Amino acid sequence: MSTLESEGRSARLAQEDWQSSAPGGGLFSGTLRSVREIAGQKELLGLLVRRELKARYKDSTLGFLWSLLRPLSILVVYYVAIGKFLGAERQIPEFAIYIFTGLMIWQLFSEIVSSSTGSIVGNAGLVRKIYLPREVFPFATVGSALFNFLTQLVILIPAILLSGSIPTGSRLLYVPLSLAVIVVFATALGLALAAVNVYLRDVQYLVEISLTILFWASPVVYSWALVRDALGSVAEGIYLDNPITLAVLGMQRALWVAGTDQPSPEGLAGRLGVCLVVGLVLLWLAQRLFARLEGNFAQEL
Repeated sequence: MSTLESEGRSARLAQEDWQSSAPGGGLFSGTLRSVREIAGQKELLGLLVRRELKARYKDSTLGFLWSLLRPLSILVVYYVAIGKFLGAERQIPEFAIYIFTGLMIWQLFSEIVSSSTGSIVGNAGLVRKIYLPREVFPFATVGSALFNFLTQLVILIPAILLSGSIPTGSRLLYVPLSLAVIVVFATALGLALAAVNVYLRDVQYLVEISLTILFWASPVVYSWALVRDALGSVAEGIYLDNPITLAVLGMQRALWVAGTDQPSPEGLAGRLGVCLVVGLVLLWLAQRLFARLEGNFAQEL
């Protein structure tokens, strides 16, 4: 590059608006700025979601079918081990639909949290080279996880139709409510963990352990009735403070028609509503934490 070309390029760069990677404004003004920046990157966000999906199954013969085969394999294992061998099938009607409904919502939460945690480190090259709202990387994993969730519905809906126990009426309102709770909480956790993981890489391993504990702390492969009978009132209240538990119970309430007469927590819809409000506050705080930490991402990476 000649000296004139270099000087011309420097002059053009000097005329560009300065883009700071540090957080701007206070809690509210900074949030509005971040929302505007992210909203202006819709096309980029769509490209990142497609890249996430393509990269996951790159050079794979079956491609997106793996997003169906993985939960199906887990379903078979739990159905045989817990349903058949341990006799849960005798206590829980239509056990296959019950367990797959819980697994589906759990997989959504697990995928968002685990993928978001490593999203900034995994895109270190882009973070170091160009300016863009870094939140788009965790948000892209959310879009990818939602796509996989929808593909799993392709299995569940025909299974429900074949069973003859078709959900109708107001119970279906639990689906968007439970889904919103899971997405909001998982995104809040994902944003915070993605930022912290840049500075402390052990976080991703802690997340793996925590997700295993959270899985067994939610009624995915066992019934709420067992929990209610085993716990006292105080422990039961703590158990129901888990948003994953509430979302799993909500999805089961919506789609597991055979379990309509099975015990369920009182005021489940109200609990989910409160949980959603709390989750939105946590999402806002997580975004502000992310904005506070992102100023040094490039140096740390």
